[in-house]
Amino acid sequence: MSILIKNVRIIDPEAETVKAGSIFIRDGVFADPSEADDSAEIIDGEGLSAAPGLVDLHVHLRDPGQTDKEDILTGCKAAAAGGVTSLLAMPNTIPTVDSPETVRYILDKAKSADAHVYVVGAITKGLKSEKPTDIDELYQAGISALSDDGRPVENTVMMVEAMKKAAKLHIPVTAHCEDPYLAGGKVNEGRISEQLGVKGMPRAAEDAGTAREIALAAAYDVPIHICHVSTYTSADMIRDAKKRGIRVTAETAPHYLMLTEDELLKRDADYRMNPPLRTERDRKAMIEALLDGTIDAVATDHAPHTPKEKADFDSAPNGSIGMETSFAASYTVLVKSGLMTETELIRKMSFTPAKILNINAGTLSAGAPADLMLYKEEDWIVDPEKLHGKSKNTPFKGLTLSAKVRLTICGGKIVYNEI
Repeated sequence: MSILIKNVRIIDPEAETVKAGSIFIRDGVFADPSEADDSAEIIDGEGLSAAPGLVDLHVHLRDPGQTDKEDILTGCKAAAAGGVTSLLAMPNTIPTVDSPETVRYILDKAKSADAHVYVVGAITKGLKSEKPTDIDELYQAGISALSDDGRPVENTVMMVEAMKKAAKLHIPVTAHCEDPYLAGGKVNEGRISEQLGVKGMPRAAEDAGTAREIALAAAYDVPIHICHVSTYTSADMIRDAKKRGIRVTAETAPHYLMLTEDELLKRDADYRMNPPLRTERDRKAMIEALLDGTIDAVATDHAPHTPKEKADFDSAPNGSIGMETSFAASYTVLVKSGLMTETELIRKMSFTPAKILNINAGTLSAGAPADLMLYKEEDWIVDPEKLHGKSKNTPFKGLTLSAKVRLTICGGKIVYNEI
């Protein structure tokens, strides 16, 4: 099967170029357009932009164990609708991804999915920080990263051993940075938590975790990837660490770029996540950190929950969905506003996260897997009922975003088409 996309505006984040031209896909990989013949399916890309499929470093697929919220196949449908062609699936499933059997279950089910699924193996059994997993065994089963995300690794010795082992295996450790003794609130600690009369989560909970992981990376000269950065103080620590040559990378999420804790005054649990939405100062700091390279990537922390679970503000679990809106929201905040070029944003959502994960993605190079999105700068209103996953808990509902993915190709196959 072959596809020729003609008359399209091509954004290549690896080469850092923007040009008009054609893209040819044959046998699941990118090829030279001059090699296209009459058997190729023709797609007219007039008025559209083409870029590598996005790589989302932080996704909760809830499968196995909580498939009423999401499953591997529905999660990947949502991914495809947002231009995400590769995603990193976190380990806080039921059972936890702490055995080869669970790793193999996910990888096997993902074979027929609309995105490439990479599996995170747990660092500790049951994410309890009591007993380490057999990392070699999980690696042989096919994991691509290590984390206890959903929780921090409380046992520092186990975290160090995982970081050292991961460095030898050339896979990342992605760190949920949180001091569990300081955490546990429902919203950011401060003005809004006081108005709502609920327990808040202080910046210090995230910052203490960030500081520990940076200290470990420095002491043992091993890499660490910091998940879902939300505070200006954590961003400052990461910026300083990079200046000192510490091997740290970091991600933030679109909701931290666009929204603040003021949304919580609605008492709508769809705006509750962990880390929580924070202040305007923090929001601006996340943008600054992306612009100056302190934060390397944009990831979603896609965390589906059922409408019933999210119905009560006080008792609802934390988490919001995001894959279908991640590019559009980030584009709206960063590109439409003139703060960042399209090439820079796409690099932070495809090429760079692929490098962090050490996978062959985020590129349009000949011979690379044909993972591609076509999009258009256009306004659309986020309607939760029109999204493609099982859960609808989006914090972007009702907002007008300024870019729309129109077609997604994964491994040479069209998996989403709204042209």
